Amino acid sequence: MTSTSSGRAWTSRLAVYRAAVQRRVLLVLTAVQVVAGIGIGAGAAAGALAARHLSGSETVTGLAQAGVLLGAAVVAVPIARLAAGRGRRPALAFGYGCGVLGALVALVAVALGTWELLLAGTLLLGGGSAAGLAARFAATDLSRPGHPARDLSIIVWAATGGAVAGPLVAGQLDDTGGHLGVFALAAVVFAMAAVGAFAGLRPDPLQVAHEGSARGAIAPERSLRVALGVLGRSPSARVAVAAIAVSNVATFALMTATPLHLDRGGADAADLGIVLSLHFAGMYALSPLVGWFADQFGHVPVLLLGQVLLVLAALTAGLAAPSAVAQSGLALLLLGLGWSCGLVAGSALLTESVPVDLRPSVQGLSDVLMNAAGALAVLAAGSLAALDSYAALAGLILVLALPMGTALLLARRIATPA
Repeated sequence: MTSTSSGRAWTSRLAVYRAAVQRRVLLVLTAVQVVAGIGIGAGAAAGALAARHLSGSETVTGLAQAGVLLGAAVVAVPIARLAAGRGRRPALAFGYGCGVLGALVALVAVALGTWELLLAGTLLLGGGSAAGLAARFAATDLSRPGHPARDLSIIVWAATGGAVAGPLVAGQLDDTGGHLGVFALAAVVFAMAAVGAFAGLRPDPLQVAHEGSARGAIAPERSLRVALGVLGRSPSARVAVAAIAVSNVATFALMTATPLHLDRGGADAADLGIVLSLHFAGMYALSPLVGWFADQFGHVPVLLLGQVLLVLAALTAGLAAPSAVAQSGLALLLLGLGWSCGLVAGSALLTESVPVDLRPSVQGLSDVLMNAAGALAVLAAGSLAALDSYAALAGLILVLALPMGTALLLARRIATPA
C-alpha cells in the first residue's frame, strides 16, 4: 500500500509539473511564432517579387517560390536530428538561425542585383519556415491525451498575422529599397525567434516528455530510415503523412497558379494581395477551431473534411474566368481551410500514432515529404499556368484529393495507439 500510494503521489506531482511546463511552452511558442510569422510571410513574398524584379523571368520567380519549400524540406532533416538528440530548443533555434542567414543572403543579392544569389537566400529562408512547422510539434510533446490538435493549432494560428500581412506589404514594394527593407526585417524577426525559442523553452518540452518513461532522457538520434520503418508499421501514421502531403501539394499548386491566372485577366497588385491574404487567413486564422473539432470528433473525420474542401476549392477555381477575382478569392479561401484541416488533424494523428522517442524523426520525415511535394507542386503549377492550363491544374488536384478522401473513408476505423 505504501509503495502504491507513493507511486500515485509521484505520478500526480509529475502530471502537475508537466501541465505547468506545457502552459509555459505554449506561451513561448505562440510568442515566437507571432514574430517568426512576419519573417516567413514577408520574406517568402519578397523573395518571389525580388526574383521577378531582378530577372524579369516567371521561371526564376517560380524557382524562388519553390526554393523556400525545398529549403524547408532540406532543413527539416537537421532540425529533426537535433530535436531527437538534444531537444526542441537547439532544433528550433537552428531553423530560425537559417532563416536569419537566408534573409541576409537575399539582402546582399538584391543589393548586388544578382538573382542567382537570391535563389540561394530563398533556400535558407526555408529554414525559418521549417522551424515554424517544427514548433507545432513541440507544442504536442506535453499535451494531455485527447488535446494534441488543440495545442498545435494554437501555434499554427499564431502565424496568422505575418502570413496575411506579408503579401499585402511585400506587394506594395516593387523597388530595390523596399525589398532590402523587407529582408532586413525578416533577419531581425528570425533572430528574435531563435533567441526566444532557445532562451524561453526551459525546461525543454521533449526532455520533460521523457521524464517518467522507461528511457528517462532525450532519445538518441534517429535516422530517417528508422522513421520510414515506423511508417511501414503504422497505418494511422501513413494516413496522416499522406493527407498532409496531398494537402500541401494542392495548396501550393493552386496558390502559385491563381495569381498568374488572374494576371491574364488584368487583376492589379492590390487584387492579387487580397486574394492571397484570404487564402492565408483560411490557412491559419481558424486553426484553433479546426483543432477543437479534431480533438472532439476525431482526426480522420477532420482530415476527410479537409479533402472535401480541397475538392470544392479545385472546382471553384477551375470554373473561374481570369477576370473572376471574387470567385478566385473564394476558391483560395476554401483551399486554405482544407490545408488547415490537413495540417492540424494530420499532425495530431501522426503525433499520437508514434512512440515519444521516435516522434522527432517521424515528424521530421513528414515535414521533409510535405515541403518537397509542395516544391514540386509549385514548379508544376508554374509550367501549367504558362501553358494556360489552369483548369487542368484544378483537375489534377481532384485526381489527388478524391483518392485521398476515399482512403480516409476506409481508414475511419484505424485505431490510434495510446
